[in-house]
Amino acid sequence: MNTELLGVIAMFAITVVLAIPFGSYIAKVYAGDKTLLDPVFNPLDKLLYKVSGIDEKREMNWKQHMFALLTINVVWFLLGIFVLMNQSWLPLNPDANPDQTADLAFNTSISFIVNCNLQHYSGESGVSYLSQLFLMFLQFVSAGTGMAAAAIVFIALKNRTTEKLGNFWALLVKSCTRILLPLSILVGSILAFNGIPMTFEGKDTIVNMQGDTVQVSTGPVAGFVAIKHLGTNGGGFYGTNSAHPLENPNYFTNMLEMFSQMIIPLAMIFSFGYFLKRKKFGWMVFGVMTAGFLLLVVPTMVWEINGNPALGKMGVDISSGVMEGKEVRFGSATSAFWSIATTVISTGSVNSMHDSTMPLSGMTQLLAMMTNAFYGGCGAGILNFFIFIILAVFISGLMVGRTPELFGKKIEAREMKIAMIVALLHPLMILAGTALAAAFPGITSANLNNPGFHGFSEMLYEYTSSAANNGSGFEGLGDNNPWWNITTGIVLILSRYLPIIGPVAIAGLLAKKKFVPESAGTLPTDSATFGVMVLAVIVIIAALSFFPALTLGPIAEYFSMK
Repeated sequence: MNTELLGVIAMFAITVVLAIPFGSYIAKVYAGDKTLLDPVFNPLDKLLYKVSGIDEKREMNWKQHMFALLTINVVWFLLGIFVLMNQSWLPLNPDANPDQTADLAFNTSISFIVNCNLQHYSGESGVSYLSQLFLMFLQFVSAGTGMAAAAIVFIALKNRTTEKLGNFWALLVKSCTRILLPLSILVGSILAFNGIPMTFEGKDTIVNMQGDTVQVSTGPVAGFVAIKHLGTNGGGFYGTNSAHPLENPNYFTNMLEMFSQMIIPLAMIFSFGYFLKRKKFGWMVFGVMTAGFLLLVVPTMVWEINGNPALGKMGVDISSGVMEGKEVRFGSATSAFWSIATTVISTGSVNSMHDSTMPLSGMTQLLAMMTNAFYGGCGAGILNFFIFIILAVFISGLMVGRTPELFGKKIEAREMKIAMIVALLHPLMILAGTALAAAFPGITSANLNNPGFHGFSEMLYEYTSSAANNGSGFEGLGDNNPWWNITTGIVLILSRYLPIIGPVAIAGLLAKKKFVPESAGTLPTDSATFGVMVLAVIVIIAALSFFPALTLGPIAEYFSMK
C-alpha cells in the first residue's frame, strides 16, 4: 500500500514539474514564437493550408471563429455517421463487425466530436479498424478544437482594444501538429514497446492458462490509447478501456497513461499565465484547481483503501481495500486516484469500474464532473474556469463597491448574462435529463441492473458524464438503446458548444472595450484571496446545485449500508 501511495505522489509531482516548461512551450506556439519543432512541422502546416485553401494569416473576430468551429464540426459529424453506419462493407474490417444503428451512430459520432467519447458499444466488437482510425482522427481534432478556443480567449485577454483574435484554422492546426501529434508519437511508441498491440491484423488465437482456445482482439491500439489520454478523450479501444491488459498492461503503462491525461490540462493553466505575462495569475488558477482536486481525490483514496466495512463484518479480508471491479496489478489506491483524475480532467477513461466503488467515492466522481472546473479537458478546462473567474470578479467588485474589471476591461451586464447562462446550463442539462429518465420508468428501469438508490446514481452519472464531456459511466446501466443514445446525444451537443461559445463571446466582447489602466483600487486577480473567492463561487454555484440529486443517489446509498 505504501508503494501504491508513493507511486501516486511521484506521478502527480512529475506531471506538475513537467507541466510548467510545457506550458511555456504552448504559450510560444500560440503567440507565434519560434519553437524547436518548427523545422519539422512547418512543411506539414503549409501542405495542410495549401490543400484546404486556408489563408492562415487572415484575422478573425470571435463570431468568425465560432462560425468556422461549428461548420467544421458539422462536417466531421456527418462523416462519422457515414463511416459508422457503413463499416461492415468498408475496408479494414477483418473481424467483420456489423454496422451501427442510426441512433448509436448518432451518439458515437457526436460523442467523439465533442471530446466526450461516451461509448454505448464495446470497442473491439462494435467498430471496425477503419472506424477506430476515424474516431482516432476525431480525438485529435476535438482536442485541438478545445485548445484553439482557449487560445482565442488568451489572445483576446492579452490585446488591449481589438476585434482581431487570430485565425481559427491556424490555431487548430498548431494545436494538432505542434502539441498533440509529437506527444502522441512519443507516448504511442513507449506503449507499443510495453506490449500494447499496434497492428492491422484481425483476432489472434491463443491458448489460455486453463487450456481453452480463445480469440483475442488486437488492432492499432497503441496509437489510439496515446491520443485518447493526451487529448483527454477517454474512448477505449476495448470495452473495458484501460482495465484491459492489452490497453494497459502494467504499472508503468498505468502511470504513463495517467501522466498523459493530466499533462496538457495542467500545462494549459501555466500557458495562460505565460501568454498573458501574468505568471502569478496562472499560479492562482493552478492553486484553486489543485485545492479542488485534492478535496476530491484524498477522501476517495481513503474510502477505497479502507475497504468495504460490510464485507469486513462478514469476515472477508479487506486489507487490500475495495478490490471489486479493480485490477490487482494496480490496486485500490492507484485506481481511486485514476477515478478522480479522469473525472476531474474529463478524460473519462477508466482502469477500474466506477460502478463498484464505495457510494461516497461515486459521489466524489460525480462531483468532479458536476463542478467541471478543476483542470478540465484540453482547452475546455480553461474555458469552464474562465466563466467562474468572470462571476467571481463581478461579485467581488460589488462587494468592495467598485466596477468589476478583469485585466483592464470592465465586466458589465452583457458579459454577466452570458456567464450565468453558461454556468446554469450545466446543472440544467444534468438534472433535467435525470428527471426525465426517472419520470419514465417504463422506458429506463429495464436498463438498470441495480434498483433503488444505486440505480438512480447510474442514471445521474450517465447525464453528468455527458454534460461534462467525460464519457465514463456507471456501467450497470444498459445504455445502447434509442432513449439513452438520443437524449445523451442532445446533452452532449448543448453541453459542448454553448460552454465554448459563451467564454469566447465574453472574451471577444472584452477585447473590443477600452483598456482601463490598473490603479491602487483595482481588484488583484492573482492573489490568494481572490483564489478563495473563485473556489467559493464554484462550490456555491456548481456543487450545491446538485446536492438534492446526490442525496437521492450516493448519499442515500451510503446511509442504507449503515
